[in-house]
Amino acid sequence: MTKCLTIDPKKMRAPGKITFKDIPMNTYQKTVKDEVKNFTKEEFLHIYRDMWVVREFETMLNSIKTTGQYEGIEYNHPGPAHLGIGQEAAYVGQAFELGMDDFSFGSHRSHGEILAKGMSCIEKLSDEQLTEIMENFFDGETFAVVKEHTQYKEIKDMAREFLLYGMIAETWGRQTGFNRGLGGSMHAFFIPFGIFPNNAIVGGSAPISTGAALFKRVNQKPGMVICNIGDGSIGCGPVYESMNFATMDQYNTLWDEDHKGGLPIIYNIWNNSYGMGGQTCGETMGYEEVARLGAGLNPAEMHAERIDGMNPLAVIDAYRRKRKVIEDRQGPVLLDVVTYRVSGHSPSDSSSYRTKEEIAAWEAIDSIKVFGQQLVEAGVAKEEELKEIELGIRKDMTWAVKLGKDETISPRIDLDKNPNAIADMMFTNLEIPSMDTTRKPDVLMPKEENPRVQKLAKKVRSAYEADGKPVSKNRTFQNRDAIFEAAIDKFYQDPTFIAYGEDNRDWGGAFGAYTNLTESIPYHRFFNSPISEAAIVGTSVGYAMAGGRVMSELMYLDFIGRAGDEVFNQMSKWQAMSGDVLKMPFVLRCSVGSKYGAQHSQDWSALCTHIPGLKVVFPATPYDTKGLLNAALNGTDPVIFLESQRTYDLGEMFQKEVPAGYYEVKIGEPDIKREGKDLTILTVGATLYRVTKAADILQEKYGISTEIIDARSLVPFNYEPVIESVKKTGRIIITGDACERGSHLKDFAQSISEMAFDYLDAPPVVVGAKNWITPAHELEEYFFPQPEWIIDAVHERIMPLPGHTCTTNQTILQQIENDKKGV
Repeated sequence: MTKCLTIDPKKMRAPGKITFKDIPMNTYQKTVKDEVKNFTKEEFLHIYRDMWVVREFETMLNSIKTTGQYEGIEYNHPGPAHLGIGQEAAYVGQAFELGMDDFSFGSHRSHGEILAKGMSCIEKLSDEQLTEIMENFFDGETFAVVKEHTQYKEIKDMAREFLLYGMIAETWGRQTGFNRGLGGSMHAFFIPFGIFPNNAIVGGSAPISTGAALFKRVNQKPGMVICNIGDGSIGCGPVYESMNFATMDQYNTLWDEDHKGGLPIIYNIWNNSYGMGGQTCGETMGYEEVARLGAGLNPAEMHAERIDGMNPLAVIDAYRRKRKVIEDRQGPVLLDVVTYRVSGHSPSDSSSYRTKEEIAAWEAIDSIKVFGQQLVEAGVAKEEELKEIELGIRKDMTWAVKLGKDETISPRIDLDKNPNAIADMMFTNLEIPSMDTTRKPDVLMPKEENPRVQKLAKKVRSAYEADGKPVSKNRTFQNRDAIFEAAIDKFYQDPTFIAYGEDNRDWGGAFGAYTNLTESIPYHRFFNSPISEAAIVGTSVGYAMAGGRVMSELMYLDFIGRAGDEVFNQMSKWQAMSGDVLKMPFVLRCSVGSKYGAQHSQDWSALCTHIPGLKVVFPATPYDTKGLLNAALNGTDPVIFLESQRTYDLGEMFQKEVPAGYYEVKIGEPDIKREGKDLTILTVGATLYRVTKAADILQEKYGISTEIIDARSLVPFNYEPVIESVKKTGRIIITGDACERGSHLKDFAQSISEMAFDYLDAPPVVVGAKNWITPAHELEEYFFPQPEWIIDAVHERIMPLPGHTCTTNQTILQQIENDKKGV
């Protein structure tokens, strides 16, 4: 516990100074001649060959983008092509030391990383292993093309063809690509070789790769993680958040002996001195050398070092040394790898931001040319051998381009034949109780001995006694208890399952859902994170992507903006963008606040529902909360799990009780909380309880029988029960605590209008929160929907209520006036 880490005022206030150790820069100065005894001729030639593979691939792409042809083969590729011509030595030097257990993540400019690591893995794997990988990947669909058209008989040669063809097919959006053509140039990857997603968002791989490293540390998996990002990404907040997350003290101060130690990750910064056209050194940054940043993260200075990335041997040397640091559990590591792209940011880049003389100076030290000269000078190879390698690569590239452009051999996903092909990949809809059934979960005590489990066994699992009287708040099984039960059950079932967020441990989460988990779950499975929303969500994405299950928490839904990219571009997209290769068993809990004003009391559910690829649920009762959370934690899809702070201490008022055992509520199914025949009200979140009061008044004063339907889920959503209700009542109100404009309430209303038009006696009416800032708690009754608003809306917009006097203006004219004002 953190109580053992005393904050000593004497130490904190003591005079002194902070000292820094020197950060090495370009210390490796050897050439091929100096290393002839340390590498075989074959290894030297493979380094040369692999640099040419990368160069020729990007030369081919550049030629097609700028001239519409390569080696006489015409093709139009309108998609992206971010090239790294000139950076080949850095890519190949890194990959030389990496194996399948080492996970690499990249950026929008990662063709070279993929090809280099792929070529390296092919050399390290046996023919049997390669054959199994190729035949099993997409049931051999990609390999079938290679086998039918191969130029070779040897498996390793065919594997290299497989790599080239799979990359070209993916780049050009073909179904035989590594991700069914759904990733493309900027998102391609190949998991069997440990090549994880590359990311079109600058710096986007930083939190994801950190999460993959967390997965390796928590689950004691071999290998390390490489985060390949450019120097331009250093200006991105999530990159710093990720490095800070990776250097947390608790890995050494609080985690047990089997799991302690820094995360096994190398932040590999491709320092080509430009972030698109902005020059990072001298213009847009202030660090001068990227390696300097390590000194600001931890006392070990992240073992930072600047490496000459124009020399593949220097990069190999660095990775050999830094692997030892990682294996000694002293990570993370920061490498500032100096390189240069002589190509533009993309083929349309005219390089107007740099001089021809600068480009020429770097071209003069072209790594392929220099390394080739060194091979000849050291007597390792003759010029004829090198030329033969170059021509052989060009021949293979031409072969792969011909296959890749042929739409009969390499078709795109046929959305005419199967219009739902992509839709069917948005969610896996699988149920996998444990992501690793080979081991038992790490826990600190039997579940039944947990003090909260014992307390809950004595609670009344309903809001009412058998005689109908209310149960006191302290005795009733509350909504927060439902969250606890689902969480602790999964901790004892799935050894990969972890949970973290701000103030989760000891404090028990800001709203007490996790109270007493600390007694049962060790630190490496349940811990406090920094106040870094982007890192919280991004690392969770990486943890799930690497094979684990995770539930992290944002204390308030209002904070989701701090993790916008990680939720909207990363958490949501990788399952489909992978071509159904990846799973994302990740639940993100977010509380929807009240009482705390404009930045802590907003229902931003519509931001989440707008993004394809996210399941979004919003239960309001203990029964539904436990059942939906069980379903979310048992699945393999990303789920935004919304919880209203208004409901945490409520007991179960609609079901007989909350079962103590395991059960699930199917995600996407609304629930009829009260049957009626005159009016339907569809509720979202905590408005359920205000709607219940409104329905009571409508029945008692006006004889109107109201059917109350609790949405429970927002995405997916089964409209059939709602339509059936509207067929019966002819009228519907949709209500929730979100501001009306742009809300999912409006989406409900539109869909119901279209689906149930013939059954409606009046248009669907939305009663949401005002389009204002959220005021102070004392004024919230003027902001959030109240029972009176709903009754007034019935009177003004659906059917007149005899003798009713409105207390609010719910008329169409008022709506028109509000819209004119933008409120």
